[in-house]
Amino acid sequence: MSFKQLFSRSLSAAPERLHMAAHSHHLWPDASFEGHQQAWLDAAALADRKWDKVMDEVWPQAQAAVASELGVPPDRIVFSSNTHDFLIRLFAAAPRRADGPLRILTSDGEFHSARRQFARWEEQGQAHVTRIAAEPFDSFSDRFLEAAQAGEQDLILVSQVLFASGRVLDGIAKLSALAEPGGPWVVIDGYHAFMALDRSLPAEARDPVFYLGGGYKYAMAGEGMAFLHCPAGFGPRPPLTGWFAEFGDLTAPPGSSVGYTADAMRFMGATFDPSALYRFNAVHQMLRQEGLTTAAIGAHVAGLQQRLLDGLSGSALATAELLNPLDGGPHARFLAFRSPRAAAWNGWLMQRDCVTDVRGDVLRIGLGLYHDEADIDALVSLASDLG
Repeated sequence: MSFKQLFSRSLSAAPERLHMAAHSHHLWPDASFEGHQQAWLDAAALADRKWDKVMDEVWPQAQAAVASELGVPPDRIVFSSNTHDFLIRLFAAAPRRADGPLRILTSDGEFHSARRQFARWEEQGQAHVTRIAAEPFDSFSDRFLEAAQAGEQDLILVSQVLFASGRVLDGIAKLSALAEPGGPWVVIDGYHAFMALDRSLPAEARDPVFYLGGGYKYAMAGEGMAFLHCPAGFGPRPPLTGWFAEFGDLTAPPGSSVGYTADAMRFMGATFDPSALYRFNAVHQMLRQEGLTTAAIGAHVAGLQQRLLDGLSGSALATAELLNPLDGGPHARFLAFRSPRAAAWNGWLMQRDCVTDVRGDVLRIGLGLYHDEADIDALVSLASDLG
């Protein structure tokens, strides 16, 4: 079954391109164009009053869509332009001991936003970071949980799906049981899980964890739409606060002129570009109209992944280590092949207008709703000539 008609603009813009990197820059469906256009039209027609529509209609609609994917109340969702923005707000708000830096537990497989920022805070003496090795992965979840249960951290951050290997963390529910408003805080980076894994936030973890995600990848809305799920009672007065956090039913302790809402808007920043929310809402509406749930898209991709692996059996890629085999369980939307030849393969494919990407010695091939069996067969044909 093919859904290419939903992506006619992106596909026709580069008809010779074979884009196999949906995990990196997911192609935008036609609905996103309509949403983006509506943002412009509203700005032109409403001018200053556009913010009434954004905050009274567009924002709540996007909140409800994210909340429906996660299974949480909409008022626990807040948006920003990128997840790094939320990282620094969480760092500032997290409880810590008075006698030292913030103690962070994380893995050595986190995306660059967290990896780089944590390292810089560590250089400045503002953080003490414990990094659990993601390899060997078979024991990673147990080792990470054991370190978390030691009770020596203020902030615990780990990816649900590791961005380099596509491996899926087990035990989020057990991690969430450790979360307390007074510390530690548990933050799950769900960027490669949101709208890739069905119900990516387990029911047991919905109350006590912070959950990061965004629209750039599997939500198909492009950049500019990051979100944070904020558990009730955690960080009631974030010290980094923008003027948009003043909207709502504010309360402030005696002697303070700075009030906060009790919902996720307490982590709100300042003026932002709302066009990504328009795009996200339009895409989410398209998916509903087409009857395309996250589970249905996942099944479509899983079938294509299996076809690809079957077709690659006689190619050079078959000599690589597949870091995330298909096992019938929750799986990333990309396949990760480890080989000393990964960079060379990626370069060779890119020269032939086949877009994949590489992280170190790992070639990543990401599939999405805009792929069909013909795309898989085209990639298999190309891969047969890989050296």
